[in-house]
This record gives sequence, C-alpha cells and structure tokens, in this order.
Amino acid sequence: MKSIVAKALFNSHSYSEYRKLVTDLLSEGKSTGDQQSESLTHYTSLNEARMNRLEKTIKISDDILEKLQHLNNHYIWLVLSEGWCGDAAQILPILNKMALGSNNKINLKIVLRDENDDLMSQYLTNGGRAIPKVIVICKEAGIVRADWGPRPKGATELMANYKKEFGVIDEKIKTDLQLWYLADKGISVQQELIEIMENIKYNRL
Repeated sequence: MKSIVAKALFNSHSYSEYRKLVTDLLSEGKSTGDQQSESLTHYTSLNEARMNRLEKTIKISDDILEKLQHLNNHYIWLVLSEGWCGDAAQILPILNKMALGSNNKINLKIVLRDENDDLMSQYLTNGGRAIPKVIVICKEAGIVRADWGPRPKGATELMANYKKEFGVIDEKIKTDLQLWYLADKGISVQQELIEIMENIKYNRL
C-alpha cells in the first residue's frame, strides 16, 4: 500500500497544475480520463465555470482556519479526481482554500483516478470508484491516517434517498445535488474534514 501511495504522490499535481491540465484539455475539446465523449467534455466545461466561481466565493470560517493552523503535525491531502466529476468541482476549491489557510500544515496533491487504478481500488465506495476521494497522509511518517469522500454526508443522503425512491440517478438529482452544494456554501466539507483531522491519532512508525 505504501508503494502505491508513493507512486501516486510522485505523479501528482498541485491544485494549480490540475486546473491548468483540465483547462488545456478542454481547449482541445477533451476531458481527463480514459473515456472521451461529448457529454464528459460538456460536464468538464460546466465544472470549469463552477470552480472559477467557487474560487472567488468560498470562505473558510475563522474557527476552521484556527484549527487547521494549530494541527500538531504536517499532512498531505492526496485527492483522486477527474475534470468531469461534478462533486470534485464543488469540493476541490474548498480543499485548496483549507490547505492555503493551514500555515503549510496541509499540502494538497491531486491525481487522476483513471491513471491510478491501484490506488483507487484501495478506496472504493460501496464497491464503486466514486470520486473525489481524499486520502490523509501524515507527512512525517508517510502513513495514511484517514480518508474521506466522495461527498459530504448531507449530499450522500440526498442521492441515496432519491435512488431509493426512483431507482435511478438522473439529470434531476444531479441538478438537485448542485443546488445542495450551492446552499451548503462548503460548510459541510470544512466541518467533516476538520473533524477527521482533529481525531487522527498520531504515532510515528
């Protein structure tokens, strides 16, 4: 497992590098990932606009910033993502602002899911390759301490209840999900991740 994480980190992107990669592919009419289609490129384009907006509007609460800055150790957040993923577009700008506000306690790194099958297979959600997935690594020890994703609890419940009632994931629930994120303003992601960070038991191995 350690070698799989190390390999992914070696090939990882910073947030700005990831953004540039997605933008450059879009300019060629492409998306990230093994599959290419008009719909995936369309979703990537929508996500590009979402991320541009969120980078300007997302605020990290003073309480969360204080907790991030007083973490006892340094961490890497290694995130599995793809440019076409709507959840990733909503979550990555929050992770970036949390990392930037942490006084270098957190280093955000991003890898593409389809280029990291070995890593993704270790972090399946109900047997599926759902993203984004945040893998929390203690930098000093080089050990995975926790993981989170692919979406906040409230969003997960929204999707699960809809699928239970209607039996499908269609465009309506995808729109409802985006509206949920809009109303939440990134608060759930911040709260869930800081809770994870505060609960990590640090032991150097």
